[in-house]
Amino acid sequence: MIDQVLAHLDAEKKNHVKKLCDFLRIASISTDPERKDDIRRGAEWVDAFFRDCGLTSDIVATGGHPCVLADTGPADGKVPTVLLYGHYDVQPVGDESLWHSEAFKPTVRDGAIFARGAADDKGQALTHMLAVASWKKVHGTVPVRVKFMIEGEEEIGSPNLEAVLRQHREKLACDYVALSDTPKFDANTPAVTYGTKGMIYKEIVLYGPKQNLHSGQYGGTIANPGNVLAYIIASLRDADNRVTIPGFYDDVATISDKEKASIAALPFDEKGFQAFTGSPALDGEKGFSTIERRWVRPTLDVNGMLGGFIGEGASTVIPAKVMAKVSMRIVPHQDPERISKAFDDAVRAACPSTVKMELMTHAVAAPYVAPLDSPGMKAAGAAMEAGFGVAPRFTREGGTLPILPLFREVLGADSLMMGFCHPDCNAHGPDEFFGVDDFHAGIRTSAMFFHLLAEAH
Repeated sequence: MIDQVLAHLDAEKKNHVKKLCDFLRIASISTDPERKDDIRRGAEWVDAFFRDCGLTSDIVATGGHPCVLADTGPADGKVPTVLLYGHYDVQPVGDESLWHSEAFKPTVRDGAIFARGAADDKGQALTHMLAVASWKKVHGTVPVRVKFMIEGEEEIGSPNLEAVLRQHREKLACDYVALSDTPKFDANTPAVTYGTKGMIYKEIVLYGPKQNLHSGQYGGTIANPGNVLAYIIASLRDADNRVTIPGFYDDVATISDKEKASIAALPFDEKGFQAFTGSPALDGEKGFSTIERRWVRPTLDVNGMLGGFIGEGASTVIPAKVMAKVSMRIVPHQDPERISKAFDDAVRAACPSTVKMELMTHAVAAPYVAPLDSPGMKAAGAAMEAGFGVAPRFTREGGTLPILPLFREVLGADSLMMGFCHPDCNAHGPDEFFGVDDFHAGIRTSAMFFHLLAEAH
């Protein structure tokens, strides 16, 4: 059965690229109120696609942008159910002058499709949609039950996703969640991601004098909020780049010797990584490799600072107000609420009474890690090798996907993250692209995944 599906996919390559280009022409920018009609068109396009290939599909209203839920329906016999998650909304274009072709006029050049959303996430989501369509076209059915949840708010933080999940819990019930919103390991090697970090995002605001004051007349007589902020931030890490917040490392999960060896064996180009960052040198927590710091060790970073005079020239003032934004990426089994409180306590303890402080929490998200020995994970790995002709690397990510612990909590299902796009595909930036060969390999992978998942059960 699978051979016939793969043959059909090969015959339909040109049509699949055309279909993706049609999808990419819709300027479904979720953060732009003026694009509300385009967002609706994006949902309707996805809904029509599912209906055309014989799935039941509904556009579900939310408190914001709509979400599309679809289902192949019950399959013959006792087979697993997989929920495919994706999003049809995209990031804003940004500086149009940096694009070599218009963001919403998809262009194929140099073996890639260039457009906003090509990789994140229209192109990758469409690979799974086209795989299901091919199974339905060739055999009239899919070997496993496949459900889809394609939302329109991922790029604005998925504010209504939890409500949709809870309201439609039974409708979305599944054994696994699968998604492709992550990259390959490198240009030639696909990746299955099994873990992401959690995040706590804070803002510290310090207030001193009622207005900016002359540093010659008033320096040394009152507390300078800039000096105090620098002291507070410096107190949060030591010389070995370890976070000094009391209890911060108490619950950090120690990776197994097997996982540590697996990470060490990855063909990671440390010099190339440094060159890409443009930094004079790599740095981080003492005693750990660069990949371990990225994937399995918690971090604390300043994300922005503002205060006093920041224009050209000189203005020697004591600032009335300064601000810093700080994030922590946390790992299993750190509790985000506990770490959030510990941060607040540490900052308050470091702040003198000579300034006033306001402390805000902008985000609290849990880390996630999936078991590597589940039938679904094994099927995903084997499918990627069949689809790309190269065995995938099993990786973690330093970023945060709050939806993953949410899927586990609400649906009781672990997530399988299959990365098809180039790691430097310019997602969120100018000239975003998805390699044409990677697009087709992703469709083959998805088709194989349904076949292998059925066989594994």
